[in-house]
Amino acid sequence: MTTELLTVTEMAAADRAAIAGGVSGERLMEAAGKAVAEAIRERWTARPVSVLCGPGNNGGDGFVAARQLADAGWSVRLTLLGKQDALKGDAAIMAARWDGAIEPLGVSYLDGAELMVDGLFGAGLGRPIEGVARQVIEAIDVDCVAIDTPSGVHGDSGAIWGAAAPAKLTVTFFRRKPGHLLLPGRGLCGETLVADIGIPEAVLDEIAPRCHANGPALWGAAHPRPGPADHKYSRGHAVVVGGGIETTGAARLAARAALRAGAGLVTLACPPGALMVYAQALEAVMTRAIAEPHGFDDLLEDERRNALLIGPGNGVGETTRKRVLAGLAANKACVLDADALTSFENQPSELFKAISSPCILTPHEGEFARLFDFQGDKPSRARAAAAESGAVVLLKGADTVIAAPDGRLAINHNAPPELATAGSGDVLAGIAVALLAQGMSAFDAACAAAWLHGDAAARFGPGLIAEDICETLPATLAALEKAG
Repeated sequence: MTTELLTVTEMAAADRAAIAGGVSGERLMEAAGKAVAEAIRERWTARPVSVLCGPGNNGGDGFVAARQLADAGWSVRLTLLGKQDALKGDAAIMAARWDGAIEPLGVSYLDGAELMVDGLFGAGLGRPIEGVARQVIEAIDVDCVAIDTPSGVHGDSGAIWGAAAPAKLTVTFFRRKPGHLLLPGRGLCGETLVADIGIPEAVLDEIAPRCHANGPALWGAAHPRPGPADHKYSRGHAVVVGGGIETTGAARLAARAALRAGAGLVTLACPPGALMVYAQALEAVMTRAIAEPHGFDDLLEDERRNALLIGPGNGVGETTRKRVLAGLAANKACVLDADALTSFENQPSELFKAISSPCILTPHEGEFARLFDFQGDKPSRARAAAAESGAVVLLKGADTVIAAPDGRLAINHNAPPELATAGSGDVLAGIAVALLAQGMSAFDAACAAAWLHGDAAARFGPGLIAEDICETLPATLAALEKAG
């Protein structure tokens, strides 16, 4: 499946560009409705179906789907929100081609239907659903097929505007929208099918979409693969900064993940009092005690140590803050996570001014709110944060969003719910720093880390703990290698 995701505005631009290029709007709508009907016939046997049509182009697609199903011998009942004579453009044309009854939208017209087709509202709905439309949506209790998005799910944000009925199948056109991958909308789309309705691929050159579905198609060509002449020094040297003896687990998880993700060498730097704990627990990871005031600066002097992870289990305070600033000043590629972010809660501008080398910030929502004061949907907030900070922002969650300072954005959607477990974020940070150490750009490394993390967790399944992600990562990497 293609990676580009089109916003509601961009999809409208694609429609206009196709029409300007000679593909009529009528032809596009006919193809869209036909695609919906064909998808239904491929998945269900003939049964009574109610097609719910709205007053716009989404409803026009519904009229076409209804006609196609009726022509195939299905029992079709069509209801319309509003009056037929109020329809405009291509939707009015398609309504005129429907030779069956057009009944007013109402809950009573759902009776007897064994399948619903939701063509009420499209992805660009800008107000909460109310009145009879909401009553109907909330009354749907059979399999439902959504046209474009389930009515009430906004195509850009995945937000629910008032109400939305869960779909068994969502048929969208040309490209998916961000709302198909973002929560809570993603959870209501069911299977999402992208139908070709005749929009030329060339329109993407004009639109130049900046939002993508995360996956190997996006960054796979940049993913490091060791060659026959490589050795451990050529594969990068990642440094993971660990905390005191009470919080060694986070850094140990990150360091192990960094090794598994391909860093040729990993050094775990820690306070002298915790050195023995780290040394005994990590066979292939080198350990180094860093004593204040100059131990950390001495560590950074070696240029071969090219990537740095600070945060997991480090503690919030001046020591962590100074280490972050020192790492950035030394021009190391950095992953800043957890305590490294919270340590700048009262002075985020100091952090942002220091960022000039490749840098990934990996906040969850709570940590994000400590550094940034942006409102709105998740993509908008992540983009604004990346632009302000100068770093790639990986805003974690079940629908992790990765934003670059230049406006590029990726939505990760392969994370299983089992990742909601202690230490999984530390593993993610370790994967990311390993990819930076091997030369990936900050944006590609963040995208790849999120996807690898999710895929490895999904391979393990129920009962997952953070340590398991490291152990299943080789299978993920092997599958990635095999796929090319």
